[in-house]
Amino acid sequence: MSPNTKSINFWQGNQACAEAAIAAGCRFFAGYPITPATEIAEIMAQQLPRIGGTYIQMEDEIAAISAVIGGAWGGSLAMTATSGPGFSLMQENIGYAIMTETPCVIVNVQRVGPSTGQATKAAQGDLMQARWGTHGDHEMIVLTPNSPQEMYELTFRAFNLSERLRHPVILLSDEVVGHSRERVVVDSSSDNPIRRRFAKEGDLPYGGIDSDGHAIMPKFGDGHNLLITGSTHDEQGFRKTSDSETHNKLIRRITTKIRDASPILEDFVISGPESAEWGIISFGSTSRSVEELMMTKNVKPTLRTMRLKTVWPFPDQAVRDFSKTVDKILVPELNLGQMIGEVSRVVRDTVEVIPLSKIGGGRMIEPDELLATMNRGE
Repeated sequence: MSPNTKSINFWQGNQACAEAAIAAGCRFFAGYPITPATEIAEIMAQQLPRIGGTYIQMEDEIAAISAVIGGAWGGSLAMTATSGPGFSLMQENIGYAIMTETPCVIVNVQRVGPSTGQATKAAQGDLMQARWGTHGDHEMIVLTPNSPQEMYELTFRAFNLSERLRHPVILLSDEVVGHSRERVVVDSSSDNPIRRRFAKEGDLPYGGIDSDGHAIMPKFGDGHNLLITGSTHDEQGFRKTSDSETHNKLIRRITTKIRDASPILEDFVISGPESAEWGIISFGSTSRSVEELMMTKNVKPTLRTMRLKTVWPFPDQAVRDFSKTVDKILVPELNLGQMIGEVSRVVRDTVEVIPLSKIGGGRMIEPDELLATMNRGE
């Protein structure tokens, strides 16, 4: 008889994130304490030194993301965790990680903003910042869990995608998901640590290509002559700040690799009948209220739901296909309307799209509010 590889835990979402990072093989964490993400840093500070890893509390979030990038180039699976204000400070170096093709994981446990806002309350106001916060032409990979179970699963997935595509990945959580304490099932038979892939001596820093067409990363100490610059560079890392051809080739390559990876990046859950009067598109903690409504018996009108677990790249075609199966679409979110703009762009006015926005005080969108909004929109 094979040993039982599954364990059942009662974890906060933030704890599930930290446990998944360690199981994935993360051995470097740099951060700065901030509500409501602090538990991730606390757990990593306790556990990493026990298993040969490194935890560094930096002086601020700018230093934290800088250290994470350095940790990745030093050969470690590396991550940081923060909330809105710290995420804002990280944006320049997130762009640097994209430009230098540095794999790392950045967790943003969202809270109410702008600025200090309401530090202990949940929000979903960083959706567009996660995509467009850094400047220039770029793509982003952003995953959105709605439970502690998914905090575990998507943290693991974030490290996998980051290493595979040699690109930073953002895990966009929020206070409700981060502080909810629920059952988390861990299957150690499927949670194999992620192995770093390193270029051989003599390979170009940005020219070594694997069987999937993705650049393989060199690391410090392996005999490479490394030039790591956020400026436009060629495959050897040499700066080419006035060469339009080099810039065009570089940016098209690092953006195309993410767009071409849509088959492995798109991640969503569709529930309900094959067609319905109303469709609801949601993400993160808001989707929990949608799921509760779907479990209510004899709900009128008929409902079909789509929950996004990957919000960026936005699944244009999947949303377009979903829109053809419903008469109207409701987009609930804890902000003044960020995802609804993307949904409206994709469906192109073929289906009426109705917002349900709520901000401040950590107030969730309740199932009754969803139902009332749809009844008013009939």
